Amino acid sequence: MSDQQYINQPFPPLVVDVEVWQLKFFAKAVGETDPIYFDEELAQQAGHRSILAPPTYAVTLGCAVPDPFERVRLLGIDVTKLLHTNQYFEYFAPIYARDQITFVATILDFYEKGRGKFQFMVEETEARNQFGELTTRFKQTVVERRE
Repeated sequence: MSDQQYINQPFPPLVVDVEVWQLKFFAKAVGETDPIYFDEELAQQAGHRSILAPPTYAVTLGCAVPDPFERVRLLGIDVTKLLHTNQYFEYFAPIYARDQITFVATILDFYEKGRGKFQFMVEETEARNQFGELTTRFKQTVVERRE
């Protein structure tokens, strides 16, 4: 997995449109009940530009690709031995219905533990809206179990 050439080299951007129906579906799925997640008029009355996305929605949008494991396979990671170990979020600006979000992922580090039995990869993704505003930054650490 630890192909050092990928460290600090951003992957090609992913651009995703925030669809109203998907946003409402996600809000319902995570148990939101506040009308700012469902009703545009009420969201605007509350000072929002449109229907508001729940905080973790950016991660869901970042998976809006035909093959969410393409990048890890490119790195030579066996997805059948992959474990998600850690995730961290920072929020900077809201995401709204009809926004267009651009995600750029970067590998920050590779390291081993357990005498090479476990290889870790730390990845950071930044999400920006159509105005260039940073909305979300999230880091995740995954580990590949080795024989």
